[in-house]
Amino acid sequence: MKARILVTPKKTVLDPQGKAVATAIQHLGMECVSEARVGKYIELQISGENIELTRQKLDGICKDLLSNPVIEDYQLELEK
Repeated sequence: MKARILVTPKKTVLDPQGKAVATAIQHLGMECVSEARVGKYIELQISGENIELTRQKLDGICKDLLSNPVIEDYQLELEK
């Protein structure tokens, strides 16, 4: 089983790294880029068959370890 986790800054939080990336892309000739958000991508290889239990445990790990719930959102995908 594979878990894919995407952690991004909340829309209401200033993202200076995203702003720098958007500005750099614009300077490289892509003026159509108006915003960029920079986050983290985590991929986990997991053994086991109980998808619901795995999802519950990973949800807690995402909240407690992989993201800061005050300023970040996360998306969790499980692939069997």
